[in-house]
Amino acid sequence: MSSSLSVYLLDPKEARARVGSRDAQLLQVIRDTFGDDLASDDSWFSSEIANGAPTAYEALHAVVYGGPFQKNRQYAFQYGYAYKRLCSLTGSFLDSSCFCPFRGDWLEAVDEALRALRITAVSVAEFGYYDGVPAPVPHSDLPRCGEWTHERCLEALEQFEQTKRDGHASPLEPEVLDAVMDVISWLRHAESRPGFGVVGFVS
Repeated sequence: MSSSLSVYLLDPKEARARVGSRDAQLLQVIRDTFGDDLASDDSWFSSEIANGAPTAYEALHAVVYGGPFQKNRQYAFQYGYAYKRLCSLTGSFLDSSCFCPFRGDWLEAVDEALRALRITAVSVAEFGYYDGVPAPVPHSDLPRCGEWTHERCLEALEQFEQTKRDGHASPLEPEVLDAVMDVISWLRHAESRPGFGVVGFVS
C-alpha cells in the first residue's frame, strides 16, 4: 500500500488559530471554494457517512467551531481531512512529487540522507506522526500531520549551508537526492516568508 505526502507553506500559528475560531465567513469561503471537493469526498466516503461519519462540511464546521466531534473514533479521519483543507486554503501547496506516492520507510530514508548532510533541525518522517493536528481536533490514523516552524526551517537551511561550506556532503542515490532537494526548496520558500513554516500531511 502506498502513501502520499502533501506539503503546504503557511504560518502554522495562523492555521492552528483557525481551529475553534467560530469564523462563519471562513466556512462560507471554504464551501464556495471547495464545494466540488466536498461533494467528491462525500461520494468517496458515502458508506462511512451512511454509517454515521460526518460529511466533509460537517467535519469542517466542527473543526472551525471547536466541536462537537463524533465520539466514534473510527470517523476521526474526517476531522483530520478538514484541518488539511483549512491548511490548503490558508497556505500555498509545495511540490512534493518525490513523495507522491511513496512506500515503506521512504520518509525515514530521506531523513537519513538529511542527517548525512548534517541537517537535523527538520524531519520528513515527522509528517507521519499521529500527534500533529491541533487540539481539540481528534487524532486519527490518517491523515497524519506534522509541522516545521519558521525558526526550524531557518536552522535547517543554515545546517545545509554549513555542510556545503565544510565540503562534507556525502554522495546520495539520485532518487534520494531529488527528495532532499525538494526539502531544501521547501525550506527556501519558508525562509522568504517571515513567520511561515511548513505543514505536511501523510495520507
